[in-house]
Amino acid sequence: MVDKIEAADAATLMGDLAQQDVDVIIVGASEIAEPLPALIEQYPDIFWYCNCGAGFPEDPGLAQSRDNGAEIAYTAGYATGLLLQANGGDATTFIGCCDLGFEKQSYLAFEVGLQAVDPAYTMTYVQSGDFPFDFDNIANATAALQTAIDEGSDAVYPYLGGAHRPVVQAANEAGLIVMSAGSSKVCEADEELKYDIAVKFDGGDYVRAVMAGIIDGSFQEGDTKDFKVGVDPEPGAIICNATPEQQAAMDDVYAQIAAGEFEAIFGEIAGQAFAEG
Repeated sequence: MVDKIEAADAATLMGDLAQQDVDVIIVGASEIAEPLPALIEQYPDIFWYCNCGAGFPEDPGLAQSRDNGAEIAYTAGYATGLLLQANGGDATTFIGCCDLGFEKQSYLAFEVGLQAVDPAYTMTYVQSGDFPFDFDNIANATAALQTAIDEGSDAVYPYLGGAHRPVVQAANEAGLIVMSAGSSKVCEADEELKYDIAVKFDGGDYVRAVMAGIIDGSFQEGDTKDFKVGVDPEPGAIICNATPEQQAAMDDVYAQIAAGEFEAIFGEIAGQAFAEG
């Protein structure tokens, strides 16, 4: 396994892996997927899989998985709203990188979910990194959190990479509601930091879900697995220590998403987030 691949190094590192007589190469994110078409053509005997997300081009030599960022973020916002309702407070801060399209999709849907609990709740998006894909700027992200605290924020969504856990630690010290950005494990007892919500879109969970299909041949190159909130167990937000009433409310939201009740608003959000210009 090769971890923490930078986009600039992806072609070289994946090419090196491909030369090692491997059978399967799994790519965890679209940020490092740009070299894939050329590599697939060069190494057609390898089974290529990418958790590339929505919008990545289909390729007959590539198996993919994707999810809907708006579905996931809506549940995160709704869960945050339920905790604000229980704990008091009305302001949230969403700390990201640089207002990329998928970030916009997430924070816009987060806000809609938040305000489904109470229209008076507010969400503020804050950039903390340099374009493109700088989700690791600890100094900027922790400074953004401190500003949010000073301005009275009650909850924070650190939609970050390497800067995520330092922000969570600082949020713990300040007593803010805080959540993961992908990891499904943060509600478990062995987690060192305190998380209130797990916002699940974990590439490792997705790989485990499709691996049996890769092995038995039912999930083939050219196929795409869509992970859906309310249908598949992998994506979506969960409240770590939900009351029965909170869990029932989250279950209802999952069921509504699975039934397609929010497709129109999610479509509008995607159009706004990914519009050119």
